[in-house]
Order: sequence, then structure tokens, then C-alpha cells
Amino acid sequence: MTEITGADALARVKELVEDIDFTMLTTHEGGKLVSRPMSTRQMDEAGDIWFFTAEDTRKVDDAKADRDVNLSYCDAKGMRYVSVAGQASVVHDDAKMKELYTPSLDIWFEDGLETPGIALLKVTPVETEFWEPSKGKIAMAAGMLKSLVTKDTPDDDIMNHGRIVC
Repeated sequence: MTEITGADALARVKELVEDIDFTMLTTHEGGKLVSRPMSTRQMDEAGDIWFFTAEDTRKVDDAKADRDVNLSYCDAKGMRYVSVAGQASVVHDDAKMKELYTPSLDIWFEDGLETPGIALLKVTPVETEFWEPSKGKIAMAAGMLKSLVTKDTPDDDIMNHGRIVC
């Protein structure tokens, strides 16, 4: 596995997160883990990941009670995966909301930015990891098929792996 770190890893995570878009946000709720889908609006230059939410939701209650969350991004067809362990916070910033809002969100917020209780959920990463094919999907599939036939383990360079600890 090829390890990627530092600025290269951060740039790659930004590309993956914004390209894959949908993530499963996992929070703590009464001693159990609960996940729900969220659409990523942005990963900013500081590495924070932004989402829109309604304030009167379980996920907001969960994040206020325990800020530790996880984001799991999965592009199964592309064999690309990202896991973000982070700290969530609810943000009320009109300028940031105007920057990130698009008409596609009207399905959830019928009055747009004037919808009562609209807010931003910001996840500040603490530790991020990603995995993706290092030589493309076809080369990776061929390497895995070869390993199945020969009963050998796949070559170490079949996947790129990145890790960022903040």
C-alpha cells in the first residue's frame, strides 16, 4: 500500500470528499451509534467539512451532547473510501450559509435561507484516512484476480492509503 501524507493527502481528501459528496454521518445517541446520509457542501482550506441541517433534528441534538462524530464516504464502483473522525459543531453564519447554499437544497429548506431553524453543521477533522486504487480500477481488479488464482496476497502497491492526524 502506498502511503500518502501531509499536504498531498489533504488535497486528495478534499477532492474525494467533494467528488463522492454523500456521506454517512455517525453520532452517539443514548449509548449507541446512529448514522444518516448527508450531502457535503464543502471541505474548506482549513479542512473543515460543511453541511446544511435543520436545528430541530436528532443529529444536532446528538452533536451537541457529544461532539465526536464520524463521516464515512464510499464510492464502491470507483473503489474509493474516506473515513473522517472529527468534532461537530452547529454554526450560524449568514455569510457562510449564502456562500454554500444552492437551489438544490430547496427540497429540504422550502424557504431557502429564510427557513426557520436552518443552520450549518461543521465537522472539524481529528483523524482522516482514505483508500483508493493506485493504478486504476482495472489494474486493481486484475491484481486481486491474480491473487485469487495464485493464492498469494495482493501486491502492496495495489491501493493508495492516506492518513492525516490533526
